Amino acid sequence: MSDSIKHECGIALVRLLKPLDYYHKKYGTALYGLNKLYLLLQKQRNRGQDGAGVATIKLEQPPGKRYISRHRSNKAQPIRKIFDHIHGYFNDLPKHKMNNPAWLKDKKPFMGELLLGHLRYGTHGKNSIENCHPFLRQNNWITRNLVLAGNFNLTNVDELFDILTKLGQHPKEKSDTVTVLEKIGHFLDEEVQRLYDWYKPTGKSREEITKKIIKNIKVSRILKKACYGFDGGYAMAGLLGHGDAFVMRDPSGIRPAFYYADDEVVVVASERPAIQTAFNVLVENLKEIPPGDALIIKKDGQVQLKNILKPNKRSACSFERIYFSRGTDRDIYLERKRLGKQLVKPVLKAINYDFKNTVFSFVPNSAEAAFYGMVIGLEEAMNEYKLKQIKKLGEEAKGKKLKKILSMRPRIEKIVVKDEKLRTFISDDASRGELVSHVYDVTYGIVKNEKDTLVLIDDSIVRGTTLKQSIINIVSRLRPKKIIILSSAPQIRYPDCYGIDMSRMKEFVAFRALVELLKENDKEHLLQETYELCKKELKKPKSKIKNQVKKLYKHFPYKVLTNKIAEIVTPENIKPEVEVIFQSLEGLRRACPHNSGDWYFSGNYPTPGGNRIINQAFINYMENKDVRAY
Repeated sequence: MSDSIKHECGIALVRLLKPLDYYHKKYGTALYGLNKLYLLLQKQRNRGQDGAGVATIKLEQPPGKRYISRHRSNKAQPIRKIFDHIHGYFNDLPKHKMNNPAWLKDKKPFMGELLLGHLRYGTHGKNSIENCHPFLRQNNWITRNLVLAGNFNLTNVDELFDILTKLGQHPKEKSDTVTVLEKIGHFLDEEVQRLYDWYKPTGKSREEITKKIIKNIKVSRILKKACYGFDGGYAMAGLLGHGDAFVMRDPSGIRPAFYYADDEVVVVASERPAIQTAFNVLVENLKEIPPGDALIIKKDGQVQLKNILKPNKRSACSFERIYFSRGTDRDIYLERKRLGKQLVKPVLKAINYDFKNTVFSFVPNSAEAAFYGMVIGLEEAMNEYKLKQIKKLGEEAKGKKLKKILSMRPRIEKIVVKDEKLRTFISDDASRGELVSHVYDVTYGIVKNEKDTLVLIDDSIVRGTTLKQSIINIVSRLRPKKIIILSSAPQIRYPDCYGIDMSRMKEFVAFRALVELLKENDKEHLLQETYELCKKELKKPKSKIKNQVKKLYKHFPYKVLTNKIAEIVTPENIKPEVEVIFQSLEGLRRACPHNSGDWYFSGNYPTPGGNRIINQAFINYMENKDVRAY
């Protein structure tokens, strides 16, 4: 993606089902769990580089012994910082102690059988250490301790906050993470108290009652009560102090979560390839946590998949497929290739099938898979063209003429190169802008001056600022006759509210193009009319609210809006003509049939809160408020 956006988060959970001595004997180290957690986080580092955190729980610790350990970092390279800190407890130990798992568990932190890791992006400017997961809710009762980390955003934090206050709580801040932590924590306390009251009349000692609570606590009951009313996208992982664990997924399946279990370990992660790499397992042995379900791992090692909330229509995030997840997942890789291949027909039409004078390339690095798909489509189109030419030759299809036709190839080149991030050490705006524009460099001498068309594929276009300020500006120095920018994603028209930092209408080049078209066609009054409709809409019950902004886009065909976007992203004073071609919404759905969460493009939000957010985002735009809509 040429435009950098902050997005998503990543989770990793490891539950060791055997004693630490087992892993030391079989794998040569008692740090097996920590090493696997490190790999899971490293293989998902694309999901968050602003901060990270790790928490572990030791099972069967006697009273007075520390059993929960946590360390977080919001420094550069946070994963490395965290594990440097953790390994600091072991680096100077003599060999005989490193070979003594029982001693390590007794004496050293982070030697737990239950491990949880989290990666985050600091959305909306919040990136303090206090915002880094995992979060702790501590209590002197072991069963009431809660560790929580997640990949989520809730759209109705205000409502949930009010519920907490009515329950008698006094949360320290109004945020989705704290709200989720305290809501689950409240019903955890309630479940523990229920069981305590049940067993108290039996005459058992409090120690005996605690053991009964640990055995019989129903995590599914807690989650059903706590998650009722959540509106948003989430995959949240929790550890209870006594050793139970869970990973809960939202009913629409917006945020991803996968798991693997055998007789040694249970592992959960946001992306499949991370588990495949860390544990060397086949993809058919991995499973997806179904929408609305929770994977629950009891202290005794039992693994349960429980339905918590009634599943909605599956709306798994399509942006995961286009960009967010790493392309090492087989299905995602193939989907990205299909997205690229589907752009071949419109681009060939745009160049009038002039293979000879067209160079095809891509914007590094995330558009590479889509580029490969486009190349396959180009080769197929070229073969059809060759076949027609051979048929025209008839009996003369031999010798040099035939060889010339068979030697034809699409001109595939690496034109754009992404350099290391340039440090803008000069303070004035003009100099800083000049340096930022050189994040990308180009391969000179390949494009024929004033003759070739240069086609570049990007995975998506959000703001269009990097295209204008850097990519198009610098490739224009190659002096092509024309520049065509392909987007493997459709036009991004609407904000996100489920975990991605795309919440302000003015940031989308598609919306800016819409506003300009309305003004140019004497339809600017529709903005005010929509503003009034949005305000009326927010007075309705949440379940009745509709997206009023969608109507504005219906005033102009897709191609007309695309042409206006091309105007906006074209730098001043460059000679080549610039054309933009977007993936169609139908093309996206064909390429990614199982991930229908396309609200960024369609405006079809999977939860009522989404419709409320889009109306609020438009109101904020009209009132010139530079704030998030939720």
